[in-house]
Amino acid sequence: MEITETITSGLILTDAAASKVKALIDAEGDSSLALRVAVKPGGCAGFSYDLFFDNSNLEGDVVKAFGGVNVVVDRLSAEYVNGATIDFVDSLNESGFKIDNPNATGGCGCGKSFC
Repeated sequence: MEITETITSGLILTDAAASKVKALIDAEGDSSLALRVAVKPGGCAGFSYDLFFDNSNLEGDVVKAFGGVNVVVDRLSAEYVNGATIDFVDSLNESGFKIDNPNATGGCGCGKSFC
């Protein structure tokens, strides 16, 4: 994946999340994959997050490396996730990626969308 812009601020991926993303990419067997984070309209509160593996490059993408993996955010979504932290939680009560976004003014009960 070609890096179009490297950012020094913006989205943060914790060590636990970076480790999990790296393990998932390694399991896919495609080292060109990056974690793409996007914000899309929808969900009960107005916007929802979309996290997926991608090896494409869009004009204006911002890329940041964490623990051997690249995180890619499109230019429009970058504004919504600036300062947000993605963590990976694996406990008895919950398991999965968790996003703490200081830009979100509200959310919904399911935890999958924000406004």
